[in-house]
Amino acid sequence: MERGVARTIVVTGGGTGIGKAAAERFRADGDQVVITGRRAGVLEKAAAELGAQAFVCDGTDPEQVRRLVLELPGEVDVLVNNAGGNTDFGAPGDEQDLAVLKSNWIANFDANVLTAVLMTTALTPRLADGGAVVHLGSIAGTRGAGSYGAAKSALATWNQDVAAELGPRGITSNVVAPGFTAGTEFFQDRLTPQRRERLLTATMMKRQGEVTDIAAVIHFLASPAARYITGQTLHSNGGALTTR
Repeated sequence: MERGVARTIVVTGGGTGIGKAAAERFRADGDQVVITGRRAGVLEKAAAELGAQAFVCDGTDPEQVRRLVLELPGEVDVLVNNAGGNTDFGAPGDEQDLAVLKSNWIANFDANVLTAVLMTTALTPRLADGGAVVHLGSIAGTRGAGSYGAAKSALATWNQDVAAELGPRGITSNVVAPGFTAGTEFFQDRLTPQRRERLLTATMMKRQGEVTDIAAVIHFLASPAARYITGQTLHSNGGALTTR
C-alpha cells in the first residue's frame, strides 16, 4: 500500500462525528472515500461537503450489506468500521423485564459488533493485499458500561480473529478505542454539565477529545508507518485509562 497513490477507503457511519472526520482526513490525502450510513439526508450532505461517495446501508442487515458491496469499487484498500453507538440511550427503560433487557443487549451487540462482522466478512475478498481494517471500539470496552461496554469488548476480542485471518495477506486489523470525545452524537444531547466535568477530570490532559484526534489515529493505523501493528486495541483517551 504505497502512499502517493490514491486509495479506496470505506467508512461506515461516515456521515457524522468520528466517521466523517476520518473520511475527511483520508480525502485530504486525495483518496477515494465511500461513506455509508442509515440516514440518506445526513449522508448526502456529508458526501457533498467531503467530495465522497455515499451509500445508504443499515450495517445490521445482511442483505443491505451484500448489495452495498456489489456497488463498491473493485478493490478496497482500507475499511473503517465506525458504525455503532450506545443504543441504550432511548431504549425501553424497564430492565427488570427480561424481555426488554434481552432486546436492549441485542441492539447494542447488533450495532457495535455485527455491523463490523458483516461488513468485514463481505468485503474480505475485495480487500487489497497490504491494506488495513480499523474498528471503532471504546474505553467502555475495558472500563465496562453495561451492554455497550460488553459489545465493544467483544469487538476487540473478535478483532484478534480478523487480524490472524488477514495477516498472511499483509492486511492489518486494529481497534481504536476513544474516551470522551466531543463532536459526536454519542450522548444524544443528554450529557449533563456534572457528568461532562467528571469525564474531563478523569483525563490527564484535562480536555475533551476531538473527532480529529481519533481520526488521526485511524489514519495512522491505515498508513505505511503502521504496517507491523495488528491485532491491537489502541486507546486514545487523554490518559483517562492507561494500559501497559
